[in-house]
Amino acid sequence: MDSVTVHDGDSVATLLRDGRSGERIDAADTCVTLAQDVPRGHKVALGSILPGAMVLKYGYPIGRATRAIAAGDHVHSDNLATGLAGTLDYAFAPIDSAPAPSAQTATFAGYVRADGQVGTRNEIWVLPTVGCVARTAERIAAKAGARLAGQIDGVHAFGHPHGCSQVGHDLDGTRQILASLACHPNAGGVLIVGLGCEENQVAALIAAIPAWRRPAIRTLTTQLSGDELEEGVALVEELAALAACERTDVGLDRLVLGVKCGGSDGLSGLTANPLVGRMSDRVVGAGGRVVFTEIPEMFGAEQILMNRAANVDVFDAIVGVVNGFKRYFLDHGETVSENPSPGNVAGGITTLEEKSLGAVQKAGRSTIADVIAYGARVRAEGLTLLEAPGNDAVSSTALAAAGATVILFTTGRGTPLGFPVPTIKIASNSDLAQRKPGWIDFDAGQVLDQGFDAADAALLDRIRGIASGAETAAERNGEREIAIWKRGVTL
Repeated sequence: MDSVTVHDGDSVATLLRDGRSGERIDAADTCVTLAQDVPRGHKVALGSILPGAMVLKYGYPIGRATRAIAAGDHVHSDNLATGLAGTLDYAFAPIDSAPAPSAQTATFAGYVRADGQVGTRNEIWVLPTVGCVARTAERIAAKAGARLAGQIDGVHAFGHPHGCSQVGHDLDGTRQILASLACHPNAGGVLIVGLGCEENQVAALIAAIPAWRRPAIRTLTTQLSGDELEEGVALVEELAALAACERTDVGLDRLVLGVKCGGSDGLSGLTANPLVGRMSDRVVGAGGRVVFTEIPEMFGAEQILMNRAANVDVFDAIVGVVNGFKRYFLDHGETVSENPSPGNVAGGITTLEEKSLGAVQKAGRSTIADVIAYGARVRAEGLTLLEAPGNDAVSSTALAAAGATVILFTTGRGTPLGFPVPTIKIASNSDLAQRKPGWIDFDAGQVLDQGFDAADAALLDRIRGIASGAETAAERNGEREIAIWKRGVTL
């Protein structure tokens, strides 16, 4: 197989290997002769396309031709441009999108908490209120982790540069993301480390944490401590004793799955993202929860999602989040189509519409049950849309804060990043998986050779294993971090 199309009406095909000028390529139900060298993951025209005509991929427009395109031409940035502009008016045209209930009896061994949540890890998290004590939090975590080795799954600090010189909505966002992380079921206990003089005061952060969670929280204000390192370690040891827990077999209905893509290429929307969409539908069908985000990477595909809203209130909430993000860009003098990234373009993605149509496939085909704000925690069974930008670290942190206990992260270019919860890196192509085994946990390129059903079963097994305690590549590498969405002035 030389290339692949997604929909019968597509006007382009995506090459599955590098093609050379003059080479005949099997494409859909025809053959075309390449007019230029075309790299793997890039698009080739299946027929003549007139200037100004819409170019179709995934059965939807991915932009307009900026000049005449002949059959066999490489379709990319020199002859295709986005059609996106500003905010839009949308109409709700609901479709029946709910997947059939899963007959799958798959389980994983998780930590069942007293509050009913289920974690995939039993760790102690150290959260600094402010960047001034981020390094202090790391020192506490390292020393406590060495003392507690073998007694708990790990002690981890999540530093950040915020918490001071912030006001209003911006400060509220920092406080809320930390409060939600403090409620995470993967953390059997949480130590909050403050400085004492910051805007993000320890007392205000504790007030933002629900009362049911506070027994598993300890606090340390370093300006008031004689030896903050030893005092912090003692508090972590106290939390570890309270967090003692054994793994128990539970069903997929107890899993909270976050889905994310980063460093996408032209194959991401053909292999890794639709494969993750199948996992999303499996978890939703089993009665579990799935959270997806990256609002700016829905532009051009948003109506597809809106039509899957459970009701008009959810539809209105999706419209509000999408147009709110567009307005956010426009108010800062940026176009709504300021995407894809240079790496995306090098990998074959030309326009934001193309990127979005591939990206939204991670959410499967389920009904969208709820929409939540940045920093909020998931509250409904089924599929939830979370407000957050496309940035890998910011959006993955928001997924963790929302309650995701495993994140499926697809990539065509590769990244070593890891986040507070197990982050399973899924390569869109086998070349990446073979070149970067230290980064990649699963090769979705096998879809092209073995089909979706075989890859589906293999990925589900990998998810179950990691949810039950097997390490991800990022965990082995010590790659764990958070990033907080900075939206306001800095004092």
